[in-house]
Amino acid sequence: MFAPRSMPWPLVALFTAGYLASYLLPTTVGRLDSALPLSATQAGAVGSALLLSSASAGFALAARVDRFGARALARLGIVLAVLGYGSAALTDSVPAVVLGAVVGGFGSGTMTAVAASGIAAGRDPHRATTSGLLVVSALAGALYLTIPRLGPGHGLPLGAVALTALAVWPFTGRLSARTAPAAGPDGVRRPLPHRRAGLLLAATMPCWSLAQNALWGVSGRIGLGQAHLTEITVGAVFATALGAGLLGVVGAGALGPRLGRALPIGLGTALIAGCIALSASATDLPSFALGEVAWNLCYPVVLSYVISLAAALDARGRWAVLVGSAASLGTAAGPLTGSVLSARAGFPAMGEVLAAVLLLAALPMTAVALRTAPRRLRVVEIPIAAAPRTELVPVGEVPPAPFQDLPVVEISLRETPVPDPAGKDVRAGEILVGGATVRDLSAKGIPVVQIPFTDTSGATVPA
Repeated sequence: MFAPRSMPWPLVALFTAGYLASYLLPTTVGRLDSALPLSATQAGAVGSALLLSSASAGFALAARVDRFGARALARLGIVLAVLGYGSAALTDSVPAVVLGAVVGGFGSGTMTAVAASGIAAGRDPHRATTSGLLVVSALAGALYLTIPRLGPGHGLPLGAVALTALAVWPFTGRLSARTAPAAGPDGVRRPLPHRRAGLLLAATMPCWSLAQNALWGVSGRIGLGQAHLTEITVGAVFATALGAGLLGVVGAGALGPRLGRALPIGLGTALIAGCIALSASATDLPSFALGEVAWNLCYPVVLSYVISLAAALDARGRWAVLVGSAASLGTAAGPLTGSVLSARAGFPAMGEVLAAVLLLAALPMTAVALRTAPRRLRVVEIPIAAAPRTELVPVGEVPPAPFQDLPVVEISLRETPVPDPAGKDVRAGEILVGGATVRDLSAKGIPVVQIPFTDTSGATVPA
């Protein structure tokens, strides 16, 4: 889709526009509560409806991005976001605001699905993910500093999301009109790989996301009511917290896969649980700011590794979209859950419950990361002259004579890049045949992922 070593900026832009609504959720819910005839619980329900619509888009489009084409779906998502959020920002009618939020949420989910699918299929999903989180965190931080100074009303955060989506439109021209088909050359649809690990991760993500967004949805109320801060001070704390998130994303990008995925996900989730308990019990500026800043420092780091883990489960990005949509389900239920728990048990007790849920969710997520840790394989280069009869065989086809009895090497396209003495960028486990790689052939529309081969003596060459 893009030049081999370039950053996929259109996907990063879509990622930013798709995630911005959830990043601005505290101020959106708070202003719905203060500017419209809605209770705190009802305002939280509107936020939940927005995010539930976003999750529905992800589930509906997880395996269909390649069918409709990234460009068409991205533009559809932008149109829905602009119309939905824009109309909700310009009216004071509660039903119209709810409808606009739902339509805009579906647009956000559509943009996120296209971005997640494209990023997972790219050369470096973790780097692209951290870039997307870096941009959306910076933009949200700037908006948290700006919106309180522009005046009251519920339309400002919703309008900001709509304008961001509109600004992404020029980037869609660089997206492909149609990507690779879901079925192979034999007409057989490729099933989801790593089904058990993917299902376990998708089942855990709603709990992981709900626990954090339940607090995020009521953080503004904690700062205003329990910590007795002004809206400008709360906005400054959120902006500082998102600034800390920028540092976390930069650190995650620099660290990359050096520590694997299990340690950042498991330990990071445990740290987030402690931050949530601290923030929910805050009664003054120092404790509130410390909890929010530390939490936002850890959250994008863990999220980047979770998205990278989901992308590693399927090169076509289907698990990345499904896991992201499952997380959106938790995000959708977060504002309402936080409102109900805080109303019935108080903010400190709510924080303790959410922290316990996070600690429980960390166990299966860490197990999936450990189970799917990449294995480094030796890179083998086979000159054509040394293997004149080597043929490339698509999955599902019988190797031609005289290769029926030879072992077949399955090549993984989602491994860690390794250096090659000749200077050619190859991946662990990838095989060079006459200077051509599997990725070179795939770029030409040849879906080759299995290669039987021999050397000049007729002996099987090990991979």
